[in-house]
Formats: sequence, structure tokens, C-alpha cells
Amino acid sequence: MPSVEPRSERFAHTLCSGIFLHALHWGDESDPPIVLLHGGGANAHWWDHLAVDLGRHRHVLALDFRGHGDSDYPEELEVGGFNADLEALCEHLGTESLALVGHSMGAQVALDHASRHGKTRKLVLLDLARGASPRSRRVARLALALRRSYPSRDEAIDRYRVIPPSDRIPPTLLRQIAEQSVRQEEDGRWGFKFDPRWFGIPSRPAPNLAGVRAPVLLLRGAESKLLSPKGADGLVAELADARLRTILRAGHHVHLDQPEQTRARLFEFLEIPDSETSGTH
Repeated sequence: MPSVEPRSERFAHTLCSGIFLHALHWGDESDPPIVLLHGGGANAHWWDHLAVDLGRHRHVLALDFRGHGDSDYPEELEVGGFNADLEALCEHLGTESLALVGHSMGAQVALDHASRHGKTRKLVLLDLARGASPRSRRVARLALALRRSYPSRDEAIDRYRVIPPSDRIPPTLLRQIAEQSVRQEEDGRWGFKFDPRWFGIPSRPAPNLAGVRAPVLLLRGAESKLLSPKGADGLVAELADARLRTILRAGHHVHLDQPEQTRARLFEFLEIPDSETSGTH
């Protein structure tokens, strides 16, 4: 059985010289890849708790977008930069035959990619923002745009919070993510592993959903304020082959609020037989 310990890799961005991206790998790298894409202000380690199980049976990668995690933090901000990062990863892997799993901003990037690349095998969208009130979107963006720092690593870890806030994430899981999400700044203080300037630039134009050929699973947190029931239903109706599943007792951070429910839906949709999952939880 392949190792479930992740391999850390940094590779050159083929579409933008001077930028290096970071990714984590689990499982047998000869298998067709499942790529995990984090949301805004997050990083690849937000997937660790799910990637371990997936990596027992598939090749799994979690990408740090530029300005996040352990990828480079370029001074120049580029509209569509995160989309280019995913394309660079495909070129680095030598394939566009991917299953994509994205949360929030990562789900938007995955949806855009699938609309332009017909070789996407499957697409899982975790609570991408759609149908939310302007106030909910504005509050989230403003919170992410703040640059916070603390005098010590321990204090930064203790003060780490997700945006929008959630009180459903298991404390041990939140702590594990926090420990991987802080870094020391040039002034010696400790901040979080993302560049808040990215939340002040406009988004890429909405994708042409008619171009999405891959089967799609949309997971919505029942308590989400960023993906409304109407927004979720509307998105599914616009896609050729899509299904909606609602995760109870979960908000926007579906995979953190309810890891077991999310894991079960992923294994089912990605067609990993139940017999393969026994004894892994």
C-alpha cells in the first residue's frame, strides 16, 4: 500500500517566471491525480485530514496558490493568478486529466478550469460563494484583507480563526491547521500564511458553465451564509451533469465542520469502493 505521509514539493511556475509554487503529495504518484484547492486565506494543509485517507488509494495533491501557504508571495498582483497556478500545476504534472476538489475560492478556480479544459474527470465544489447577500460577501472580504501579526508563534496559533467564523470545527483539527498556517514576518512578528492584498483585486469574469463537461458534486453547508439554497439550486440547474448534497450542521467550511460527512461524500463521488475505506477512519 502506498505511503500516506505527504511529500512536500516546490516547483517553478511555467506561466510566470520567478514564481515557485508549493504542493503536498499523498499516495501513488503513478495514479491519475486528485487535486485539492483551498479557499482564500487558507493553504494546502486545510486538506490534511481528508488527504490522508484519499492518499491510501489515489494520488492526491494539495496546492498552495501564490500568496498562500508555502508558495511564493509575488509583489505584483495579477487578476486570474490563481487560475494560472492551477494551469501551471497541470503542466508540471504533464496531464489535464484531473479530478478537482475545491473549497470556496478554490471551488471557483476549479469550476473555471473545468469550463475551459474538457479533460477534467470529476469536479467537487465545496460551498463556493453564490447567492450570498452583498453584506455577507463584503464582511468576509474585509476580514480577510486585514493584516494581523503577533509577538510570538504561540500567540499567533492561539489567535488563529477561520473566516467566516465557525464554532463547529473540532478544536484539535483547528489547532493542527493553525500550527501549519503561521509564519514569521520580516519584522520578527508572527502572522498568517497568506497575503491579504489579494482580497482587494477584482475576480476573473464568470466562467461559461456550458463548457463544463465533467460530472459535478456540489456540497453545501446547511448553515452557510455564502452559498444560499437558491444559489446552489441555480448552479446545479446550469450544469449539464451535477448533483447537490447538503451537509447538516455545517457552515461555509464544510470539510472542517463535518469531516466525516464530507469524507463519505468524496469517497462515494470519486468512486472509491466502501471496501477500500474500511478501517481508515
